[in-house]
Amino acid sequence: MHGCDLLVVGSANADLVVGVDRRPEPGETVLGSDLAVHAGGKGANQAVAAARLGARTALLARVGDDPHGRLLLGSLESAGVDTAGVLTGEAPTGVALITVDPSGDNSIVVSPGANARLTPDDVRDAGELLAAARVVSLQLEIPPATVAAAVRAAAEAGTRVVLNPSPPAPVPGDVLAACDPLVVNEHEARFLLRGHPAAGEGATPEASAPEASAPEASAPEEWAAALLDRGPRSVVVTLGPEGALVARPEGTIRVPSLSVDPVDTTGAGDAFTGALAWRLGVGDDLETAVRFAVRVGAAAVTRPGAQESFPTVSEVAEVVRALDDEAEGQQGDASGPAGGERR
Repeated sequence: MHGCDLLVVGSANADLVVGVDRRPEPGETVLGSDLAVHAGGKGANQAVAAARLGARTALLARVGDDPHGRLLLGSLESAGVDTAGVLTGEAPTGVALITVDPSGDNSIVVSPGANARLTPDDVRDAGELLAAARVVSLQLEIPPATVAAAVRAAAEAGTRVVLNPSPPAPVPGDVLAACDPLVVNEHEARFLLRGHPAAGEGATPEASAPEASAPEASAPEEWAAALLDRGPRSVVVTLGPEGALVARPEGTIRVPSLSVDPVDTTGAGDAFTGALAWRLGVGDDLETAVRFAVRVGAAAVTRPGAQESFPTVSEVAEVVRALDDEAEGQQGDASGPAGGERR
């Protein structure tokens, strides 16, 4: 009997967000908006996103015994996340420093704090929590050894593993082999494929950051095929406003997103991954889960912040209905006197 649909093993941060007209160049100072403090961190974000959608969700993480830690615990609990696995102490709560420009795009610097103190021993102590989950979802804002320990424990328990390798870092082969799916965006795909032709001409094994890849890059289908060759059972490439690509050994399929006006993209990828992992945990096939997740990610960018922007199932449906109504209205206008006859 599974105790939860989804266990997220990962980070919990306080997001310190400033809006800017444009992000500064090196050595430059720009003025921004008033500072806003939000509950965030890729692990906590995924857990809250899934819980707000109705998932039975738990989080294994570490926060500091400080106001930021209490902010995070409050946000998790109010969303319905089981926080029995959230450990306290060892270091201050992690902090993410975020700038958001008028288009909604963001730049993020993370100070890991307590996240860096989540250890393989903590994973072993949470063995019952891991074994009781249908799906375990992870990211890379906690130590690599802890990620590896959690993936191996999940694999031994027969629990499905979803990994988003963000921020990008090398991933051991046995960890990749357990991923079903590996979820990457363009930058993460290029990093994992550095030195491979699919990463783009000029990429080298010595590249130490996604930006080291040349601007000329292969199509997402080629990234996905090359990543599958590295061992994961399936791959999902997120494509921002273009949706996502689902890749399995038997083939690939593109899943379009919704056309929305973005306000803030912070946490959108986490909303997508949390929704995807939950739907896999309750029995959806990968393509069906991705189709739902792209709608959740699109709805999340229509509001500011990370966790507070994550939609419920009914809110996702409202966004879809609003877009459908808008499309019908435009079609009606086109069929009227100014638009010519309906054909």
